[in-house]
Amino acid sequence: MNIIKKGILLLVLIITQICLGQVSEDLMLYRQDFKNISGKNTVSVTSYEKDGSHYVYTGGVGNVDVCSLDKEGLLTPISNHELHMKKGPARGMVADHINGTDFLFVANKHGNVIETFKILDNGALERVAIVEDTDETHLGTAITLQVIHMKSASYLFIGGLEETPGLSSFKIHDDGKLTHVMSIKDDETIYTDGIIGMFVHKIKGKTFLYTGGFQDNGVSSFRVYENGTFKNINSISDNTTDRYLTGAYPVTGVTLGENNYVVVGHRHHKYYKIGGFIKRPNFVYHGDGVSVFKVNRKGALVPHFVLKDDETTTLKGQTRIEIVSADNNEAVLAVGTRDDASIQLLKLNKEGVLSPINYLETGFSIYYGLRSHKIGEDNFLIAGSNRFDLGKVVSYKIAPKIDREGKVIKHIVHLKYKDEATKAQVDEAVQAFVNLQNKIPAIAKLEWGLNDSTEGHTKGLTHTFLFTFKDEHARETYLFHEAHIALLNNYALFFADAVVMDYWTLE
Repeated sequence: MNIIKKGILLLVLIITQICLGQVSEDLMLYRQDFKNISGKNTVSVTSYEKDGSHYVYTGGVGNVDVCSLDKEGLLTPISNHELHMKKGPARGMVADHINGTDFLFVANKHGNVIETFKILDNGALERVAIVEDTDETHLGTAITLQVIHMKSASYLFIGGLEETPGLSSFKIHDDGKLTHVMSIKDDETIYTDGIIGMFVHKIKGKTFLYTGGFQDNGVSSFRVYENGTFKNINSISDNTTDRYLTGAYPVTGVTLGENNYVVVGHRHHKYYKIGGFIKRPNFVYHGDGVSVFKVNRKGALVPHFVLKDDETTTLKGQTRIEIVSADNNEAVLAVGTRDDASIQLLKLNKEGVLSPINYLETGFSIYYGLRSHKIGEDNFLIAGSNRFDLGKVVSYKIAPKIDREGKVIKHIVHLKYKDEATKAQVDEAVQAFVNLQNKIPAIAKLEWGLNDSTEGHTKGLTHTFLFTFKDEHARETYLFHEAHIALLNNYALFFADAVVMDYWTLE
């Protein structure tokens, strides 16, 4: 009987592993919703669960927008909050619970301050503290924040891109105020010049912080102590053989079984055209890739694996890497890219090997604005863009890929123009729709016409535009394309009503 039970248990474990593998290797992103924001662009996105409700915080130039997120991935605007001196953009936003109170910490990049907001019962914000930059604290052009909880206190670690860069820690008090603990100035031995990504591992009672140095082209590991002080353990620079760290950008990590990993992406200096911005212009472009480091027993980073970008992946200009889900055997990661304008899903197995799953061409560049969030058993991604013309926050659900082989998308737009719109204005607006097919290659076909139905059920709609897209990538590219956004910005004032519907059909 015991043998039978063991056999059944073994079979269940095998089936479970097979199912896990099948799910992780066949995931896809499906857009659920998007909403306009008041910030001039969406640089950073974070999220938080408070008392069973889920909130999204979108940081741009001048302010932070707040939305609720429901179990279907739908976004509902709640409020927006002005940043100090109307500066920004809000970078490195992180929400956390400190001794009974929920706070949102915001790095005001060009305001050169760190702002603390209390998260109210409805998710809205109330500013409770501001810390300004000094010659000792390295808060100028602050970009990245990381909360670290120790046994007796919590600390906020801060990094950025200022002229005298470095790494700083501040003690977080119960009222959200910050007290400076320690700062170290960047030098040739550590990589803290342009900290755009940080991650924390807790290993056998010890706390380790990992930073990426954008200008240093490398990553560093630090031991963090109970009082918020820290010291460097090791640093690893870019090379042309087993890592891709030129312009080290996003940093994240995960524990799989007994193995602790740190995953680092980069937006290569090749992609920057701003004169004088890159401090070390004599770099070598050797491609794009995501680097995996294993953490040894001392907390130091050891190069382990690289997933190189090729024709099957979209990894050019990585700006954010999020852990979507993880168990003891594997993790699913999402990589947001500025230059490929995509979100790439990857799998990291227990052995620390990355492999591609699927990707979605979002139609907009992602610049730090990507956040993973779980509600119940469902995983979502919230994304934004640095594009000033877009001004939107977008939600996606990650789910098993739907088989749509041989099908195309039909996108139908029914419009009614305002009575006060002149014929010339309507004709101009119609022509703008027609001209989209010359500006957006993703449109496979476009046809339009005036209503000719006499059944009395048109609801006053007069014009129909029918678009054909070959796949999800094309539809997203159209939806968020600069030409489409410009059309809406220029002619939506003439629309009295609209109905939009999509459906899949055989080619």
